[in-house]
Amino acid sequence: MEKRLNIFETGPNAVKTLFGMGAYLKKASIEASLHELIVFRISQINGCAYCLDMHYKDARAKGETEQRLYGLSAWHEAPYYTPRERAAFAWAEAVNKCEVPDETYAAAKQEFSDLELVDLTLTVASINAWNRINISFPQAVGTYQVGQFG
Repeated sequence: MEKRLNIFETGPNAVKTLFGMGAYLKKASIEASLHELIVFRISQINGCAYCLDMHYKDARAKGETEQRLYGLSAWHEAPYYTPRERAAFAWAEAVNKCEVPDETYAAAKQEFSDLELVDLTLTVASINAWNRINISFPQAVGTYQVGQFG
């Protein structure tokens, strides 16, 4: 692939907005471990190699197991996710497809407060923006270092 523009140099104010969203999400109502699983899962679905590399490293640094990361694409069948995590995965995947059935909402409401649902939804919106940016203007996959972006 031919080298494309560097979004950080060309659009620093644009990415500053996304970093602001990320700063909010770091302090949000959703636990950090679940946040990392959600952004990893959505990056799997969207096919963003840079984000997968980043969030795999961040999740491992925060104590997530390799088994749970490797099994995430088959979370429906894997026995090692909690009911809360399963509700979050179903919610995130539905939001990502822009199709949230009433059953998915009801299941999520059993596990999450209203604010937590807002924060889960913002997590999906945020990683979607980053996935699309990194797919459009790829960064070198494998170069991310834990803590690189704060």
